[in-house]
Amino acid sequence: MTDSTAPAPAAPLADTPASWPVAASATPFTGSKTSVRADEVVMPDGTTARRDYQVHPGSVAVLALDEHDRVVVIEQYRHPVRHKLWEIPAGLLDVPGENPLHAAQRELYEEAHVKAEDWRVLADVYTTPGGCDEAVRVFLARELSEADGERFEVAEEEADMRLARVPLADLIQGVLAGRLHNNCLAVGALSLAAARAGDGLDALRPADAPWPARPFHA
Repeated sequence: MTDSTAPAPAAPLADTPASWPVAASATPFTGSKTSVRADEVVMPDGTTARRDYQVHPGSVAVLALDEHDRVVVIEQYRHPVRHKLWEIPAGLLDVPGENPLHAAQRELYEEAHVKAEDWRVLADVYTTPGGCDEAVRVFLARELSEADGERFEVAEEEADMRLARVPLADLIQGVLAGRLHNNCLAVGALSLAAARAGDGLDALRPADAPWPARPFHA
């Protein structure tokens, strides 16, 4: 019996930038932060297919780890999925070209009133590439301390948030058991565990590493 398994690509495996032609494009909806685009994409065989997707400015998320190996998490209501989800601090890149590290520092302050001295990049991901162009950079923040000044005034869903510090091991167990579902929390916790099991945290990319999905100013 012959082995029909295709050979593995040459290492290291990497995603490849590509852009298929678009015969027509429309924006049927524009919201306060995102919009919906409808593109008629030319397929390799010459036919066209409509692809509707959300246009998103991009986001940052912060896995903030304290000296007791606990992670700063918040519980927030998410209306589209009708759940209160435990998450790590995160937020939008509100300004085109905004430095993602500055945005992450802002979100950690606003949502947890915490600052950090050591910052690294854990992972860069597309959250739902089949239906949204959102790109997220997940940071690791260490050497935590209470932020200076008054707490940021929260509103809307954030007014109902709960804040906690949870052992990293408990988060990993919760993700694998199906109790915790936030993608940034899952990516951050599992990436941190993988980094520790691999080359170590000192081998993580620096906080200002290039991010082709969302180019930024230094």
